[in-house]
Amino acid sequence: MNENSLKKKNISKYLVFLILILIVLIIISASLGSAKVSVKNTSIIIASYIPVINKLIDLTKINPLDEKIIIKIRLPRIFLSIFIGIALACAGVIYQAIFRNPLADPFIIGVSAGASFGATIGLVFITTVKLISLSAASIFAFAGAVGVTFIVYNISKIKNKISVVTLLLAGVALSSLINSINSFIIIFKTQDMAKVIFWLMGGLTSASWQQFLLITPIIIIILVFCSFFMKDLNIISLSDERASQLGVETEKVKLILLVLASIIAASAVAVSGIIGFVGLITPHIMRLIVGPDNKILFPTSALAGGIVMLFSDTIARTLLQPREIPVGIITSIIGVPFFIYLLLKSKRIVY
Repeated sequence: MNENSLKKKNISKYLVFLILILIVLIIISASLGSAKVSVKNTSIIIASYIPVINKLIDLTKINPLDEKIIIKIRLPRIFLSIFIGIALACAGVIYQAIFRNPLADPFIIGVSAGASFGATIGLVFITTVKLISLSAASIFAFAGAVGVTFIVYNISKIKNKISVVTLLLAGVALSSLINSINSFIIIFKTQDMAKVIFWLMGGLTSASWQQFLLITPIIIIILVFCSFFMKDLNIISLSDERASQLGVETEKVKLILLVLASIIAASAVAVSGIIGFVGLITPHIMRLIVGPDNKILFPTSALAGGIVMLFSDTIARTLLQPREIPVGIITSIIGVPFFIYLLLKSKRIVY
């Protein structure tokens, strides 16, 4: 068996395993909530909406209210959380490879700060703007995330080349400035403080099929396009000089992937608020399991990101029901210990 066949076999094994975990988690998550629905009935309801299989399903013994709860309320949130996790994890893979640093995540160059600033503007000053099912906060969060990324990129560009160090420093500096402006706005708009803080904590309480259908095609198209650059990203991960020697247009590939990774991260943040650590811990965990080859790491991290996000959101909406915990709190509780572990490990190991 040649090397390519072995790689295909390995990636298939990992993908099948992750898909099975995700399917089981979807069914369990859909059955949990204030209104209890058995796992069996949940499976039947979901299967009844799958082409071909639906012809074999009998819904006569299923409570119509249970079907409505599963299909119209829980599944939109479940699938939206999965794709948000996919987007953040894949963006994390790209950032960690470009920066050659396992501590990099989608928000390292100001995506998070830009989104929070845009959301604050939308929540406090402009509440009437709406696009399909997206609120003003979501629209301005996306614009803010992309806008700040554009500014940081241009600051770090030196003679048509990206200075990674300058990029990181500009991201940190601009994020600090924007967070200060956010705090200033909140101080003078105390009546809006609660909704701004709740948005910043991250959550999917307003999830709908409209939101899912709006952002999912964007995420899928961008991720498919990014997948064609994984071989180049493997080479860039070694060094820029080595990549140039092997014929990779390093700066062009970096620019394309940075822009695309920022867009998918911004798309996710626009509908969910600030959700940290998914893009940080997921790629690193999968790197420990599948290795550093981005051609394998990229798709497996995507599925793992969906699993992590769905698991976190399920805990967020069921742990203290009927009250709900912002999912950003759950991902932070899970992510911070692992982040500290990475920091300690990075003192001893060079990535």
